[in-house]
Amino acid sequence: MRRDSRLSRMLHVLIHMAEHDEPLTSEAVASFLSTNPVVARRSMAGLRDAGFLTSKKGHGGGWALAVPLEKITLLDVYNALGDPAVFAFGPTDDQPDCLVEQAINERLAATLEEARALLLGRFATITLADINADFEEKLKASPWTGKPEFCG
Repeated sequence: MRRDSRLSRMLHVLIHMAEHDEPLTSEAVASFLSTNPVVARRSMAGLRDAGFLTSKKGHGGGWALAVPLEKITLLDVYNALGDPAVFAFGPTDDQPDCLVEQAINERLAATLEEARALLLGRFATITLADINADFEEKLKASPWTGKPEFCG
């Protein structure tokens, strides 16, 4: 089953944005994400609509952080991406009249919702500044001496 990596990928883009003084074009973001600019713009639009990014069209335009990393949590980014599913598995409805399936689905749904609430609660406590600090520590320990560029 394929994983939804939008959250991780968008966090990656946002941390890189903090390292750049100029806005990043949709083409640059798309290149990093190995997708086309329309998909990149669609992903970034949710963050712009939530007030975390700005966008400017035309020459010299692009995407830029609208607020400091300290003001953006993992939960903010998750919500801006449209609340993607956090688990790849869940209840089935192949045989909705089956009492065994009903019992499984009720218990599984309740357990998954409890786990989702715990996960999203933790997301609310982690800022992008926390992740950026982790990156800065890795950078200090690295032999890299240049300015961080987009990976990929």
